[in-house]
Amino acid sequence: MKLTAPHHPFPADAEDRRAVAPVICYPVDTLPPPDLALYARAREGMEKIGEVLVPPREARMFDAPAGTFFRIISVDGPQVGDLNLWNKHDLSERFYAGKTRALHGTHLSTGDRMWSSFPTLRPMATITDDTLDWYGFDDFGGSVHDVIGTRCDPYTAMLLSGAPYHQCCHSNLARALATQTGRDAREIEAHVHDVLNVFMCTGFTRDTQQYFMKATPVRPGDYLEFFAEIDLTGGLSACPGGACDDKHSSDTAPCHPLLVEMYRPVNDALAGWSSPPVNGYDRSHGV
Repeated sequence: MKLTAPHHPFPADAEDRRAVAPVICYPVDTLPPPDLALYARAREGMEKIGEVLVPPREARMFDAPAGTFFRIISVDGPQVGDLNLWNKHDLSERFYAGKTRALHGTHLSTGDRMWSSFPTLRPMATITDDTLDWYGFDDFGGSVHDVIGTRCDPYTAMLLSGAPYHQCCHSNLARALATQTGRDAREIEAHVHDVLNVFMCTGFTRDTQQYFMKATPVRPGDYLEFFAEIDLTGGLSACPGGACDDKHSSDTAPCHPLLVEMYRPVNDALAGWSSPPVNGYDRSHGV
């Protein structure tokens, strides 16, 4: 956060400098738009092919093949989830929260895409339905499904409190990925990455511009739905903060499970669709 009382005097043209109008860093008009009409047709009559229940303060893995849908569903009570996505065949291709934020903004909803890391930089998943899209931005500047926060982790907990906390989302995802791959959690944790904070209500304070959270508006039955653009492995942690109305790493916050359901279209509803290719840049870097 910036100092509230500057150490240096205002220059004579300070107001002119501050009045310069902003421009969008990454205009998305040239991005190929998702075919939401195609996805809507594919959702009609889709059949459930599996589910994974994520226990409170734990994480679980799931697979979503290209051309299928998956939903993260609130069950039992308000609960926030931290989502990681990987290319099922190559863990080095993973969700890139920072670039997704640069392209779509701080919070995601229907029609936004989750982009993969360099050098592939392509859509991994497209959000196709969001029962919390009515929330928008509140008077505090808060909204849901953010790509701002990184995930609660034991390193920051140690830095701020001097004590380890192993049920945080980073450690939950590391344990789940270690179980999935048969590798040691210390080795595999490097593949755990910045998340989509599903159902979490967040923003920045007006005065200090600090990242804040407030009680999630999610209720049982609400869901966030995705279309898998490539073969995906997902990891979802049911955050130990529960509704994240007080703390996001806590053994005392009321916590609830989250349900992941997987669906596939029927009757050739995706005829003509194909997974997006990897990014076209030749990786020469001017050499």
